Amino acid sequence: MSYPSRRAFLASSLAALAGARALGADADSKAGPATKPSTLPSTQPTAPLAVEDAAFQPSTLFLTWQRDPTTTMTVQWIGVTGETADTRVYCSTAVGVSERLGLWPMTATPKIKPYPMTDFKVFRAELTGLQPDTTYYFRIGKSSPIYNFRTMPARATNTISFISGGDCGVNSHAIANNIQAARQDPMFAVVGGDLGYDNGKSVDISLAFIRNYSKHMIAPGGRLIPMIPCIGNHEVDGGYGKKREKAPFYYALFDGLFPDTGYNTLDFGDYLSLVLLDTGHTSEIGGEQASWLENQLKARVDHPNVFAVNHVPAYPSYRKMGTTAEKGAPAKAGTGSGNRQHWCPLFDKYRVPVVLEHHDHTFKRTKPLIDGMANDNGVLYLGDGSWGRLRNPNTPDKLTHLAVTSRDYHLSLHRIQGQERFHIALDENGRVMDVGHSGQRTKGLVQVKE
Repeated sequence: MSYPSRRAFLASSLAALAGARALGADADSKAGPATKPSTLPSTQPTAPLAVEDAAFQPSTLFLTWQRDPTTTMTVQWIGVTGETADTRVYCSTAVGVSERLGLWPMTATPKIKPYPMTDFKVFRAELTGLQPDTTYYFRIGKSSPIYNFRTMPARATNTISFISGGDCGVNSHAIANNIQAARQDPMFAVVGGDLGYDNGKSVDISLAFIRNYSKHMIAPGGRLIPMIPCIGNHEVDGGYGKKREKAPFYYALFDGLFPDTGYNTLDFGDYLSLVLLDTGHTSEIGGEQASWLENQLKARVDHPNVFAVNHVPAYPSYRKMGTTAEKGAPAKAGTGSGNRQHWCPLFDKYRVPVVLEHHDHTFKRTKPLIDGMANDNGVLYLGDGSWGRLRNPNTPDKLTHLAVTSRDYHLSLHRIQGQERFHIALDENGRVMDVGHSGQRTKGLVQVKE
């Protein structure tokens, strides 16, 4: 199979993004909600399969995954017992026939658990045994709209695209970026911590984030965009070094993916792995997590695409990495020191191409790095989390590990094409801020300092 050159790919990608920008140039002030989930694609039968005034339309409905996204999908919502008589999820690939005949070949009964500090419940139904790269339609009971999703392909024979970002909140800028993200038609979205800023205390903020995501993260044609989370300090009452109970809303929703720890790996067939890490919020950076990380990376050393995702950055663009010792006083460990001690040598050793970072509320792209120094065969650190929060970053002339920084609300669009990866930063109005690239790294382990 042949792949386009980098130049040809960038030309086609930027042309498409320019169209998306034209659609969303004033997203913050004028853009309406994304396509409603009850609006079916034009290729479907013309009979009214979904009704605008459906009796049950949960405002907190969203999709996520607990295991292989090529054959599963997890449907979740927050509600109250008795809100609808039938909470089973009915699913089909042939929605027109199923609806007319009243037949839905797949059903899943949700597991129900409390949503902390409320009388609400979390309803979670996992659909398994699905066909890869297939559109499915589903409804909750018989009185909800008909929604749709698409499973991930079994192999990366075509472009794989997804969105990443972090430090969202629930303000107008976060909503604008939700809308821009959905317009890029991504296969899924990675949210790298500090989702709503509920701090493990605010029910209202935790629900507002989910409602915003549910309302706006809908791709053209009504396809729901699954969310893959990573924990941040603002999910936790106390921020760092706490037990899971101090992140009640986060784990109520995502303990399917993180059943015992704050970290896990989500594998997409054999072509993409997301290594989701906990930067000391409910799991220590060193010790068991570092040992687990090495085992995960070693097992995937020949996988074509491994992305690490963490909240606090190893190579920050705003916060200090540490302070130099003065007058006999010990130097203070700065932001990301634990990552640099325990994780970065493993990223270097096992050829991890890209690490998605957040927390600093800026946009940054580093130079490819090994042991903190520029190296063409090094690790690219991207992001720094400005989906809905902003700070003034340092510039590359002040921090030598940086290649590009800016003070803009942003999200990143990642496109995997053959053996190359393209990383396109977009601001809240759809403007292309930066285009980065990470190719397949050389075979064999990188020699690093012990």
